[in-house]
Amino acid sequence: MNQQKSYRSSFILLTILFFLWGFITVLVDSLVPRLRELFTLTYAQAILVQFAFFGAYFILSIPASYILSKIGYKKGIILGLLTMAFGCLLFYPAASYRVFGLFLVAYFILAGGITILQVAANPYVAVLGSEDGASSRLNLSQAFNSLGTAIAPAVGALFILSDAIKTKGEIASLSETAKETYLASEASAVQKPFLGLAVFIIAIAVIFLFAKLPKLISEEATGTYSDAFKQRNLMLGVLGIFFYVGAEVSIGSFLVNYFQEMNMVPLIQESNTLMSIADTVANLFFKSLDGADDKALLGIFVIFYWSGAMIGRFIGSYLTKIMNPGKVLSIFASIAILLILISISTTGLISMWSILAVGLFNSIMFPTIFTLAIDGIGELKPKGSGLLCMAIVGGAIIPLICGNLIDSIGFKLAFLFVTICYGYIFYYGFKNSRKQSIS
Repeated sequence: MNQQKSYRSSFILLTILFFLWGFITVLVDSLVPRLRELFTLTYAQAILVQFAFFGAYFILSIPASYILSKIGYKKGIILGLLTMAFGCLLFYPAASYRVFGLFLVAYFILAGGITILQVAANPYVAVLGSEDGASSRLNLSQAFNSLGTAIAPAVGALFILSDAIKTKGEIASLSETAKETYLASEASAVQKPFLGLAVFIIAIAVIFLFAKLPKLISEEATGTYSDAFKQRNLMLGVLGIFFYVGAEVSIGSFLVNYFQEMNMVPLIQESNTLMSIADTVANLFFKSLDGADDKALLGIFVIFYWSGAMIGRFIGSYLTKIMNPGKVLSIFASIAILLILISISTTGLISMWSILAVGLFNSIMFPTIFTLAIDGIGELKPKGSGLLCMAIVGGAIIPLICGNLIDSIGFKLAFLFVTICYGYIFYYGFKNSRKQSIS
């Protein structure tokens, strides 16, 4: 009974971490359209924000795994949280001095902290109980991760995207007093959310300092990465995570700009139902849309993309209990492909809602790929976790490719490229469903 209680309290604490990094990861998306206008960037240049953020996973995942083997999971989690807090604090000078490079450094450090948490928390949740229930448990934790991703677009829309951004030419034409007032306002819009996050993260770190976590995974250096590379299904899973994160982030990062290009604002404003939804969301955060920039209105609807992932993970936690996880994964991937094809072949509200619905079917992909990949690799789990988290760099590379395609051939054709990513995920799910059914 005491062991079950220990597992339950540990699960709750770790699930708070899932919520936290989900929230922050998507809040980064809100800054992409803002920084694009603020620094007059192309889509490919603006997506360097995501490149800095997700590039940290590629560079730091294996070092994080090594650090965890030396200092243990609990100290590693605290280190990750404090690193995240430092990254959030760096947004203050970056916004004050309007230096794009400093923004990228802040993102990299913030993501470095999240990387340590990801490497520690994902396998830890997977082993907090039976191996058969690993996919279900991780889907449940990831559901709260998606709760964070669902809330973040509204926070970003109302606190980061709500005021109109002036071009460099417009700023140059202002008087010195007006320019200083405007720049101070711009800095504050970015500083306040991230300062608040820093305080919250430090508070969570203090809680973990006094928490007791059961030791379930060997924290000694067992096995090698060479051994891990020989695990074929693990390495195929690494590719699966790469394509999944890349596809999800590509869509999420460009949704506001995609809706702008389709001229969705008038269509939304003409609908009493849609405006009622937007006003209700704004009121929940004690903000008004009156006089807000169009991006704020569009940003509010991005909440449906990320909240779909939350709903889907609660459903997925049940489905992966009663069905083969690989089969569920392949079904969800095929539906995601269909929805993207509908979006790029239609216009207006059909196009908008079909691309937003992709979020519902993204839901189970990360936790299911992750647990399928580490299934049966024993003491290599920490090494496998490091490799799988390293693959999150797909969130840097795939959106960069997508951004270049948007600049050259437009959104509709660029999103065709994203369907290739989901095609691989379909293959990985199908392969694992066959393997498990044969065995």
